[in-house]
Amino acid sequence: MNQILIPTDFSKNAWNAIVYGLELFKKSKCTFHLLNINPIPPYSGAGTAIRSAAENFKDYVLEDSKKELKELLNRIEKLPLNTKHTFVTSAIHDYFIDAIKRETEEKKIDLIIMGTKGASGLKKVTIGSNTGDVITKVKRPLLAVPEGAVFSNPKEIAFPTDYHISYDVNVLDTLIHVATLNNAIIRILHISKKGEELTESQNEKKDFLDDYLVDVAHSFHSLTGTKLETAVQCFTESRDIDMIAMVAKNLNFFQRILFRPAVEEISYHTEIPFLVLHE
Repeated sequence: MNQILIPTDFSKNAWNAIVYGLELFKKSKCTFHLLNINPIPPYSGAGTAIRSAAENFKDYVLEDSKKELKELLNRIEKLPLNTKHTFVTSAIHDYFIDAIKRETEEKKIDLIIMGTKGASGLKKVTIGSNTGDVITKVKRPLLAVPEGAVFSNPKEIAFPTDYHISYDVNVLDTLIHVATLNNAIIRILHISKKGEELTESQNEKKDFLDDYLVDVAHSFHSLTGTKLETAVQCFTESRDIDMIAMVAKNLNFFQRILFRPAVEEISYHTEIPFLVLHE
């Protein structure tokens, strides 16, 4: 993973994502692309004079963004120096998702790291809209770092699965790479209804995982008779899980954990990074 994209709005939340990313890849030689996007407002059908004013505004905000990016680099330089890390900054005036897609293609990005705001009330969403859009619309691995996450060397990564989908080796290679950065153990977690047994197809997919992860420390776990969201919460707390990884292709399973949690019961969203894997 040599090319890493970190969108930033210069918030405390975004800074936490940068710090986490630098720590996670502290042993790796990589380039961090720090991107500030000034989103284009929806088209209003305005005339030439308004469009001209918009162009002037664009020049103004981009100049301001470049100054803030320079200040951000100065702040990063005050952190413990890592000669393996290179930084590239970009200020863009564009639609958010369009900008992310273009940057990932042009820079051949291997991983996106984004900060996320945790849920502070029942009506608050757990994953910010920008991060949620990137997860669902940009086919690149993404590490969502909650604002409450404090870096510690990841030793255990939870990998919830229902064994219903076939795994692309590129997906698993990303998981393996992140796990081996800090010699983490992958804990593969299956949640099922009470009395429900794996089908022949599910067992085949489980065996495939076991074979492909042969050179990586891993183990299989199963929980029954409980809600998916609560099961992941219990497993995360009981094992001191440092990161949760999931394949975006498994949308129903995936969205139940990430986008529709019972906020009053779920707390790991505000503390534990979530690695979203794409094919």
